[in-house]
Amino acid sequence: MSMTTTLCDPAETMESDFERYRRELHVHCYRMLGSFEDAEDAVQETLLKAWRSRATFSGDGQRAWLYRIATNVCLDGLRRSGRRPVTVSSFADVPWLQPYPDRLLDELSPEAVVVARETIELAFIAAIQLLAPRQRAVLILREVLDWSAAETADLLDTSPSAVNSALQRARATLRDQLPAHTGTTTELSETERAVLAAYVSAHERCDVDALVAVTARDVRITMPPQPLCYQGIDSLTPLVEVAFGPNRMGDWHVVPTTANRLPAAACYLRRPGETTWIAFKLDVLRVVDGRIAETTTFDHTLFDRFGLPGMI
Repeated sequence: MSMTTTLCDPAETMESDFERYRRELHVHCYRMLGSFEDAEDAVQETLLKAWRSRATFSGDGQRAWLYRIATNVCLDGLRRSGRRPVTVSSFADVPWLQPYPDRLLDELSPEAVVVARETIELAFIAAIQLLAPRQRAVLILREVLDWSAAETADLLDTSPSAVNSALQRARATLRDQLPAHTGTTTELSETERAVLAAYVSAHERCDVDALVAVTARDVRITMPPQPLCYQGIDSLTPLVEVAFGPNRMGDWHVVPTTANRLPAAACYLRRPGETTWIAFKLDVLRVVDGRIAETTTFDHTLFDRFGLPGMI
């Protein structure tokens, strides 16, 4: 009787090792770039570069090695695009901003750092776009991933003192940009769940009064990539008329979900005379003191990443 022993192909093993870091690398690139789709391209380029350079990998610190490649891919992309807002008075100043589905954040491996709200919320992602690319990298590596100054300096080919200096400048820039601390939670609060449920119900019933009841007087609505910013509940009259008025564009079916650790509503529109609900928009809500303080409306581009169909 003969026995056959199957040996693992080292190349296949390395490729599998690379793939298990794909999601956390994608989150890292998303923070760097502010765009879900750009982050996907950056991760694909990272893994391709890693595969082509596999012969130079010593076998130690694979995760750090991949982060080095990913960070440099992002830095190169930012240099090419020159994409950096002068100010972030609202999300309208960051037209490339896209949401991140919580369902994908929850796929991260146990060894990855838990993605807390304060490190993925839209306000944080938008605010760090103000930073120079290397400052942005330093802030993310030091403050979000909890790397040491020495580890960060090694990744960026600089000195620990330069890293600490960049971190201080980054903190100073962000000091007045971020909203009140939202904590490290990864789950919606009961209040947020209740407000989201009310928002869904108001949409489906086209009930303006119900919507106003859960909306702050100084609410702000933006619609990246459109350069539009509506400030205050009185400014919403034209939007409400189009969405809920007698001559509205159609009827709504709304699916509650979450994005960037915030409540979100995936809205489907059924136009007059039609029988199918078509994916239309994604509203990401920021709730303060039991009311909607901010709504960021995105198109339906990423519905599939949220596990949502294009039509119902």
